[in-house]
Amino acid sequence: MIDVEKLNKSISQLKSKNGSNGTSSAIFQLKRQINIEKKTALISVIIPVLQEEKILEFTLKLYTQELRRKYNIEVIISDGGSKDKTLEIAENYADMIVSHNGNHRQTIAEGRNKGAEVSKGDILVFINGDTFPQNAEHFFEFIRNWNNEQTPYTKVSALACPVYVAPDEILFKDRIFYKLHNLYIRLLISLGFGMGRGECQIIKREEFFKVGGYNPDIAAGEDFDLFRRICKTGKIGFANEILVYESPRRFRKYGYLRILFSWTINSLSVIFRGKSVSKEWEAVR
Repeated sequence: MIDVEKLNKSISQLKSKNGSNGTSSAIFQLKRQINIEKKTALISVIIPVLQEEKILEFTLKLYTQELRRKYNIEVIISDGGSKDKTLEIAENYADMIVSHNGNHRQTIAEGRNKGAEVSKGDILVFINGDTFPQNAEHFFEFIRNWNNEQTPYTKVSALACPVYVAPDEILFKDRIFYKLHNLYIRLLISLGFGMGRGECQIIKREEFFKVGGYNPDIAAGEDFDLFRRICKTGKIGFANEILVYESPRRFRKYGYLRILFSWTINSLSVIFRGKSVSKEWEAVR
């Protein structure tokens, strides 16, 4: 928060030293302090995980302490009931851990909500355990600027962004699919439809809780459902300026056609029935 007592003292000192010029200098200091306050809005990175011991450490190492201090970031791990070394790894890197201990299989939607409930950030960044920013420094600088209304997306309350496969893993078929799918999502958003992959969804805190967060009963298509509801009260932007990479492991196991078919029937079911066809979303590790 702004230290009002300190600012008032500064104003008095400048007035006594510089006369009328002191007032202008004090006002400048006040504006500068307010700008600093805006720039340091807290960003909560919420990562839902389940059995992610193979990849989680690599992902979390990207959120260095220097990066967290510079952009005022807290990293929250929301674990869905892992039995491997996921929690052990998370304890070494996360600022906060939420663990699911219930008897039911937690949906990723519920996991994201649990992370949001303990977060303190003004901006909520939901990003999967197998997903990471192409350039973390640029990624968070952009989010900070967005919060400070210094991007073309000042009127939107949530952001989607392009998702690709990391260069060291990408195949020719990946390039074709991701190029077309990112264009598809961007087109739908430009037409006013809520769309955005759950691999990375960036949302202002107030908007997230206003619409009730993710629907915890939806096992697949929960990301689309959230943005669809946000579109009814706010606006969504597609930030082409930032980029995240995801693991292609699901596509490698099942192929693009099967995954696209699953996405399609679950999305249609969410639109017309308010729930997904899939009862569970298999964890591919």
